[in-house]
Amino acid sequence: MKYMLIMRGDDEAVASFADVKFEDMLEAMGRFNDELISSGVLVAAEGLDAAEEGVVVDYSSTPPVVTDGPYGETKELFGGYYILDVASKEEAVEWAKRLPMTRPGIKTEIRRVPGIDEFPQDNPWVQRERAWREANGQL
Repeated sequence: MKYMLIMRGDDEAVASFADVKFEDMLEAMGRFNDELISSGVLVAAEGLDAAEEGVVVDYSSTPPVVTDGPYGETKELFGGYYILDVASKEEAVEWAKRLPMTRPGIKTEIRRVPGIDEFPQDNPWVQRERAWREANGQL
């Protein structure tokens, strides 16, 4: 089963990392990533650029409204993610507990990523996606 670990941090916690050397952060995260790779559970992992560099598309009106960052509710933003292929939610939780570079104000949300096999296989859109995934080595 695949699980996404979504890293979140409140403004204070994120600001507290300003004193951490980038090389130290890379070392800590690199060691953790190496453990995930060695264990065979890592599917994907990426950090995200600062919220100030992003935009939000709000579908509350027609046409949708595009707003540049930063955003008022930064507690809702996330800074990066992992996708792990593990046996259970409990295993995903155990990996999340081992994440480095954490402190008060940092949280990790864990959500299961449903696989294509869980969707109706007679649906033409599911069939098209399955064919695309097979052609691109994702199945």
